[in-house]
Amino acid sequence: MNCLLERTCNVLNEKSKKVIRKALKTLGKKNFVIIMHNGSFPAAAGENTGFGTINSNAGREFIEYSKGLFDAIQLGPAGKTKSCDSSPYTGTIFSSNPLFIDLKALTTKKWENFLSLDTYNEIVANNPNKNINKTAYSYIYRQQNIALTEVWNNYKNKHSKKIEKEFEKFKKENASWLDKDAVYEALTIEHDNDYWPNWTSETDKNLLNPKSYEEKIQFAQRIAEIESKYADDIEQYKFVQFICAKQNKETLEFALDHGVKMIADRQVAFSDRDTWAYQSLFLDGWCLGCPPDYFSKDGQAWGFPVMNPEKLFNPDGTLDEGGKLMKNLFRKMFRENPGGVRIDHIVGLIDPWVYKAGKKPKIEDGAGRLYSSPEHPELSRFAIPSIEDLDMELDADKEKRVKKLSKKQIKKYGRLIDVVIEAAKEEGLDKNSIVCEDLGTLTNPVAAVMKEYKLQGMKLTQFTEPEKENDPYRCCNIDEKCWAMVGTHDNEPAKMWADSMIHTHEGYLHVKNLVDDLFAECGNKDDIIVRMTNDANFLTETKLVELFASKAQNIQIFFTDYFNVYDVYNRPGTAGDQNWSLRLPDNYKELQTINLANLLKLAIIARGHEFAEKNEKLIKELEEIC
Repeated sequence: MNCLLERTCNVLNEKSKKVIRKALKTLGKKNFVIIMHNGSFPAAAGENTGFGTINSNAGREFIEYSKGLFDAIQLGPAGKTKSCDSSPYTGTIFSSNPLFIDLKALTTKKWENFLSLDTYNEIVANNPNKNINKTAYSYIYRQQNIALTEVWNNYKNKHSKKIEKEFEKFKKENASWLDKDAVYEALTIEHDNDYWPNWTSETDKNLLNPKSYEEKIQFAQRIAEIESKYADDIEQYKFVQFICAKQNKETLEFALDHGVKMIADRQVAFSDRDTWAYQSLFLDGWCLGCPPDYFSKDGQAWGFPVMNPEKLFNPDGTLDEGGKLMKNLFRKMFRENPGGVRIDHIVGLIDPWVYKAGKKPKIEDGAGRLYSSPEHPELSRFAIPSIEDLDMELDADKEKRVKKLSKKQIKKYGRLIDVVIEAAKEEGLDKNSIVCEDLGTLTNPVAAVMKEYKLQGMKLTQFTEPEKENDPYRCCNIDEKCWAMVGTHDNEPAKMWADSMIHTHEGYLHVKNLVDDLFAECGNKDDIIVRMTNDANFLTETKLVELFASKAQNIQIFFTDYFNVYDVYNRPGTAGDQNWSLRLPDNYKELQTINLANLLKLAIIARGHEFAEKNEKLIKELEEIC
């Protein structure tokens, strides 16, 4: 293999794209998807407000760039985030993130010039990160609110009947979640705090969670009082959500016209706003997390609420209030993202690890598997297996502790998966539109549900444990029905990973496996191993070839890998404006991308002499692009 990672020009012409698509098909790839969260989109000249959005002029330009190359763009979670936390994985489940609104569009005639050019230009001019490919989260969070308040005030002063009619229709169609989220917004003003556990009023904390008929009457009166006192703020919140929805729909239609779909990302978390609105549906005193492992001796205490199993389904199997909520949120996601939905931490829907609020997620502190703990004094009422179904010599956090499962038990574990699949079907999609983030250790119940429902999980080649011959993330072991990638938003780019592996024993083990898998018919394997253990570029290239040479039918690539951006988007456990801040540089068309044509050529060759000979003409076509 020759190390040809870069291209002198990364803008492929139509003819080149057709050859690349032909090569992908020859290698058995059904989907080739780029991952880029909304805030990471670049900005057009003079339009860098401090945050990216696919709804912008630059977003549409990127869609045009993707046409004929990528089947879809996988975005991150799209919910409204907090002023103090830029992580998209703590956003709301229904309300959209106002930061994804393209402010530039609001200065145009199409939006009746609701935003002045002076305000817009001032935001762009004062963006502290206007010359670097980083978001300015705290800055734009404040400025976006100021700009959208101006938009709302101008709307009230003068607007067309057409936009008023659209707004009223939007409010009516989305009242089930919009009214709740808007009241919460009013209460954040009332208490000068957007974190409801810090509110001083117990009534306001529980407005949608009355415990008696008397409280229901009292709380209804309080809601009416808040709605009257903050009527303008409530309407502004709804109008902002209307703008989000309208711009999102227009972008979706633009993308579909260009043959590009959107894949959404459903985080396992519920935001503060959602926890307040639906707290009656959560299991009191319990949180969702991960048990102790190699990376965290005390486990991961996420602090997210856990759906109460008794509120998900009625005794006859029909959906209870919690089940209806889950179905509605997934229907909305599938409807707005016809490319599908990535479900973060699929374990959380099947066999979640839960711990007591205020405690560590450790067994000795009372933690356990919500549906797999028949021996647990508090969780036993939710257990699907019996104690006889467990290997009691294994601790409660071990993946093989549930040693046997009947078909009936597997279906019980998969009840929420049924809800998701039904939501997809009702929006004209099927279970293949579900991307299951199942990275890491899976319990037997999760593995059984994945197999029973034929769900497509993820294989991340950077996670390969090279000393394990049968490691599922290794090229030769990756199955067809999955989504494969080098890394996700939580990983270093392939080049950064390769740099860390050079001249190390672990790197040698990775290299040896790669050579065995991709250079099987080469007679000089030892020479290749020596070169690759010393050449980070060669290792990077081979790691990318591995992705395309695998049997996986669906390939995802994070934007840092595709565009050779030597930086990290998210460093788990890191907070502050610097995290979740990486953007694709505005001049991305001038960057040196991976040489996709060369990688595909090498992947075809790696499949063996007979396969390469059969596709000799295609190899030559790819070489012409290289």
